[in-house]
Amino acid sequence: MASQSSIAARPELFPFELVRPELERVEIAIRQQVRGFDPAIEPYVTYVCNTSGKRIRPALAILVGGAAGGVRDHHLKLGVIMELIHMATLVHDDIIDGANTRRMVPTANAKWGNSLSVLLGDALFSHALTLATDFDSIDICRKVGRAAREVCQGEIIQTQRRFDLTFTKAEYFQVIGMKTGALFAAATALAAKLSGLDEKTESALYDYGMKLGTAYQIYDDCLDLVGSEEVVGKTLRTDLVKGKLTLPILNLLESATETQRIKLNKRILDQEPLDLPVLLGIAEYEGAIESAVDTALGMLAECREDLAPLGDSVHAAALLQITHFLAGLLEKCRR
Repeated sequence: MASQSSIAARPELFPFELVRPELERVEIAIRQQVRGFDPAIEPYVTYVCNTSGKRIRPALAILVGGAAGGVRDHHLKLGVIMELIHMATLVHDDIIDGANTRRMVPTANAKWGNSLSVLLGDALFSHALTLATDFDSIDICRKVGRAAREVCQGEIIQTQRRFDLTFTKAEYFQVIGMKTGALFAAATALAAKLSGLDEKTESALYDYGMKLGTAYQIYDDCLDLVGSEEVVGKTLRTDLVKGKLTLPILNLLESATETQRIKLNKRILDQEPLDLPVLLGIAEYEGAIESAVDTALGMLAECREDLAPLGDSVHAAALLQITHFLAGLLEKCRR
């Protein structure tokens, strides 16, 4: 575990270092699940596991468990299930976006092609849903399945509405709530349910997860425009090339001059790439990023209020710290 001085110097470490032993157990459990696949498939699943990130969703489930009286084995199992679903979505996302790198290494589709990668994502989805049947409560299993369904529906709608000028901000928030918020919300709300918390608290933690996930997706959408591939470690500008109308672009279409809007609309309708030089030439571009950041910061402020039912504890403080850390990342997107 990191020292107290290193955590003080880098406060973003606090939430994850607090639950590092539990996250290591989740990591071990994921490896054990990998070995449950056919030996011919195991190397592919292992590769995806090694490129899938910081285990944010398991950390959320564990932190809620800790804040609700103690982390138990079922919180860890929930974390494993959420992470397997998340890994499946990453595999499918990279195929859809044509992304070549993630975490500085080739994506599954870059290594093995789309056909195998689609099936790999499907295998991860189905395995996660099978694991969910181990819970005694059918309601837990049902809600895990519902979250997985929401993620898939969100991706379908987003793909369907690419280059679509009728796509509204309300629809954007619906889509990112489904594709990203749903898993965050499932992790926090189901952890509360597994801890035996009342329905009101479970609902508040669902809201916390949904808003946190939504703010995180807005950050990711801004990062796609202003981030550096060398720093971020994954393929960027895919949203522009693929015609995804994210919040910064929707803000830009709303605030641009009539001439600029006609020019942007034509590129979208003709399915021409909305490349960065085109956007940087529009005076309102920076304001569109700023507005998206402000929207996400407002959601994070609401997140903090949703944590009130948990009371004071080191785990609740860590859930609060996550919102402040994400707020700091968002601020860096301002140009």
